[in-house]
Amino acid sequence: MKPWNVEICDVTLRDGEQTPGVSFTCEEKMAIASLLDETGVEVIEAGFPVVSENEHRCVKEICRMGLDARICCLARALPGDIDAAIECGVELVSIFIATSELHMRIKYRCSADEMLERALGMVDYAHDHGIAVRFAAEDGSRTDPAFLRKMYAAGAERGAEYSGFADTLGCLTPVEMMRFMEHTGSKISNKLAVHCHNDLGCATANTITAAEYGAFQLHTTVNGIGERTGNARLEEVLALLRLKGGVERYDLTRIPELSSMVERYSGITMMDTKPVVGKNAFSHESGIHIAAMLEDPETYEYLRPETVGRQRQYILGKHTGKKAIEHVIASKGCALSQEQVHWVLCQVKDISEGKCRITDDVLMALLREAQDQGDA
Repeated sequence: MKPWNVEICDVTLRDGEQTPGVSFTCEEKMAIASLLDETGVEVIEAGFPVVSENEHRCVKEICRMGLDARICCLARALPGDIDAAIECGVELVSIFIATSELHMRIKYRCSADEMLERALGMVDYAHDHGIAVRFAAEDGSRTDPAFLRKMYAAGAERGAEYSGFADTLGCLTPVEMMRFMEHTGSKISNKLAVHCHNDLGCATANTITAAEYGAFQLHTTVNGIGERTGNARLEEVLALLRLKGGVERYDLTRIPELSSMVERYSGITMMDTKPVVGKNAFSHESGIHIAAMLEDPETYEYLRPETVGRQRQYILGKHTGKKAIEHVIASKGCALSQEQVHWVLCQVKDISEGKCRITDDVLMALLREAQDQGDA
């Protein structure tokens, strides 16, 4: 299989920071940027420099880090925003305009064509100062496709490296994203960037669908943080690119450290059941599952934990079977008779049904008690 032709633009430092209650220090942003770079992310959106003096300083500092990744920032189609990007020294600026009829009517007091012409002037202005441009449509998923095609064609004609499509409200399904790619995305003459939000839980699925149908730049955030319900999750997108798209150049073993860092800096704790980085992502309790996995882990693992820097865990509980308990007991260096193993298994099930977890301390206490009974 020929690997998909894609790159990652991670927007944790910009859209991720728009998560309600989240604010990163400059030092935290630089640490995240450094680890994203080590993971192999090609583009890092460092912020929105016109927002504040501190934001401006942070973006500039990240530009000075000498990372392999290209550093990008966000800008409205306004001279002051472009000037801020120029002053920071970014290599790429994402110039966006709202393109849906609703957004145009509420946010701008001019026609769509007038707004487009103003924005194209900012594309020229950025190019005149040596900065590459991503020309992006906010609320693109609710925009008249004919206007999108017109906008993208005009931007490409002015030299924009990318055309940006944002599902700003996270309202698309993967089938709708596929249709967009077939009817509009595949017809642009430059590189397509997709930016998906997760309001209906489809951000990662929409991003991967777009990639499969030809989108080049995929926007992500670590742990899926971001405005409202967040964005496409970097860890899921990278895993899917490896498994479905044949893209093997990213260092997925960095994912746990990245996730933990962003969790710590953002204060947003991940659910145990979260794919790839959740505590339970590679934890197994079912006796039926574990018995098969002891023969071949692929029976119940599509993504191998070592691929993403994780370890498999066999958890004891009410669903635990005999083979699983024997395996765990042996891993503790303990030798028990079949009668003792059966007693431990019964105790594990009874304790678990009382909604108590079988921690390592609890298990070791049971093993000691079983041995004592045998000695007696």
